[in-house]
Amino acid sequence: MREYSPDLTPQWKRPKAVPEVAADPDLVVEVAGTDFCGAVVACEAGTVTLEDRFGKRRVFPMEPRGFLLDGEVVTLIRPARRPAGPLRTASGSLAVPGARARVARAGRIYVEGRHDAELVERVWGDDLRIEGVVVEYLEGIDDLPAVVADFAPAADARLGVLVDHLVPGSKESRIAASVTSPDVLIVGHPYVDVWQAVKPSALGIPAWPVIPPGQDWKTGVCRALGWPENTGAAWQHILSRVTSYKDLEPTLLGSVEHLIDHVTAP
Repeated sequence: MREYSPDLTPQWKRPKAVPEVAADPDLVVEVAGTDFCGAVVACEAGTVTLEDRFGKRRVFPMEPRGFLLDGEVVTLIRPARRPAGPLRTASGSLAVPGARARVARAGRIYVEGRHDAELVERVWGDDLRIEGVVVEYLEGIDDLPAVVADFAPAADARLGVLVDHLVPGSKESRIAASVTSPDVLIVGHPYVDVWQAVKPSALGIPAWPVIPPGQDWKTGVCRALGWPENTGAAWQHILSRVTSYKDLEPTLLGSVEHLIDHVTAP
C-alpha cells in the first residue's frame, strides 16, 4: 500500500485554478503558447477543432489550461450533449431560443386561484411570455360579472377565464352563464380543485382519493394519502412533479390552449 504523501508545495507556488468552459460551436479561443486563434467547429473525445479567420482548421488536445478566452487562461471541456431534434417548451410547443418576452397584451387570462396560476405558469409560462399574455388570479369567481365589467373587454383586449369545477348545474356554471360578452371566453375543467388536473401517475398514486362532502377537500386529500396536513406544502410537492404537459389531464390542456388562442387571436 502506498503511503500518503502530502503536497508540501507552498500555496503561493501552486497553479491557480482556472475556469472550465464548454467547447460550444463558434466559441472563439486562442491556443495557449501559440498565435493560433479560431472558432470551435468540432469537439471529439479529448480534442477540439478550431477554424481561424482564413478558414484554416487545426486540431488541438483539450489539455488543462490550454486555451485563452478573452485573454484569460481556461480549460476547455466537452459541451453537454444536446437532445436530438427541436427543443420544446413544457407545453409541447416548439421552443424559440433567445426569444424575448413580448410586451404585455391588453388581453388577460384569469384563473380562480394561486395554485391554478402557478400550474399554468409551470407548463405554459414560456409560451405566454412570448405571446405577451399575463395570467392573474381571482380568488374564486363569485364576483366574476363585476370583474368582467371592470375589465371592459373588447376585440383588442380579450379576456379568458379558467374555472374550477365547471360542470352542468353547478354554481360555477350559473355564474359563467351570466357573462355574455363576445370578447370573453370562459372555459373550465370538471375537477373539484386544480390539484386533480395533475395525473395521479405523476405523483406515484393510483388515483385521487374521493373525499366525502362536508370536509375541506385539500385537507381530506392529505389525510387520505398520508401526507402532513399542510396543504401549502402538499401543493408544492404536487407542483414539483409536473415537468410538462404530459403530467396534466387532457381536459385542462384543452381548456388552457383554447384560452391562449382566444386572447392572442388577431
